[in-house]
Amino acid sequence: MKTFVVLSFTEDGMENVYVGDDEEKVLALNAEDFENCDALFVEVWEDGEKTDDYRVGAYGEDEEDEEDEAVN
Repeated sequence: MKTFVVLSFTEDGMENVYVGDDEEKVLALNAEDFENCDALFVEVWEDGEKTDDYRVGAYGEDEEDEEDEAVN
């Protein structure tokens, strides 16, 4: 079974904001859902080992939009 750990990063540090197995909930999260959150990262754990990690939420989407504009 996969376990998702969502980390909220601010200029003051980081904090675990969700730990569980609901992937749909994790994918629906945005940085705006948390106070002073600059970015959200997800770690995926299976059988006691981290198998993946990635950024989720609006912060990463904004960067992609800026990259698309720079190309055009």
